[in-house]
Amino acid sequence: MEYCISDIHGYYDLFCRLLDKIKFGGGDTLYVLGDMVDKGPDSVRLAKLLFSMPNAHCIAGNHEYDFLKYYQALMKQTEDYDLVLQKLRNYFTDGKLLDWDTVDRFDSLPFYAETERFICVHAGVPIKDGKLLPVSHATCNQLVYDRSFKDKDVLPQNGKCVLYGHTPVRCLTGRDEILLYPRKAEAQSSPNIADYCKIHLDTGVPISGILGCLAVDNCQAFYVSAR
Repeated sequence: MEYCISDIHGYYDLFCRLLDKIKFGGGDTLYVLGDMVDKGPDSVRLAKLLFSMPNAHCIAGNHEYDFLKYYQALMKQTEDYDLVLQKLRNYFTDGKLLDWDTVDRFDSLPFYAETERFICVHAGVPIKDGKLLPVSHATCNQLVYDRSFKDKDVLPQNGKCVLYGHTPVRCLTGRDEILLYPRKAEAQSSPNIADYCKIHLDTGVPISGILGCLAVDNCQAFYVSAR
């Protein structure tokens, strides 16, 4: 089974509960669509767990990108690597867990993932005349910061389904649930990922206490709650 999740934001315990709920195992694959870090209490702990999972594929969100920009700025200012690591550790609530191996993993994160059936980005993809352009044409800024792709009237009918996060779904619907956009009205509850043009995954865990993920194989959503 393939799963997609976004915007975990350091909520390590909730994430582990979600893995238990879906019975995630060695034969499954998880795509993590950025913003693993910040806001929650266990950013580094969560990142180290995800980086240790051979069947988890992580991409950068705006929070990882901002961290990397800070890291790169520090590296330009000094050759004292111990000082750089100390400042990087101060970046996170649980920064004492940060090591150079984890920093290197952050630094090597891709900005999107694409399979035969779907595209994973953190925020948005390039569109022209209502149609998707190849995701490889996007800039890093568009992939991690874009706020327009989430809009309800952005419904590209060509290409693969795009899964994304970045903005809590409640900002559009008032509800903390994964939002699926069918290509046609009659496909509203379809189990086929090809029947959707895009799927919005950010359940806004820092404000809602709810973390969700989507099983791509049957388009079923799963949730856990801190409340």
